[in-house]
Amino acid sequence: MSYYFSKTLLVGFDEALQRTIDALKQGGFGIITEVDVQRTFQEKLGIDFRKYRILGACI
Repeated sequence: MSYYFSKTLLVGFDEALQRTIDALKQGGFGIITEVDVQRTFQEKLGIDFRKYRILGACI
């Protein structure tokens, strides 16, 4: 079973990431973790991977 939210934006990855962080903060959330999956895969596994971030947010 898959469960996720998605939204297509006509901006680059970095702009979309910043907009998401700003919207979360505006909604009263704080970013407590940020995992750069692309960097982690490269450093730990030597695998090239697309830009991918996991944000941990809480109130």
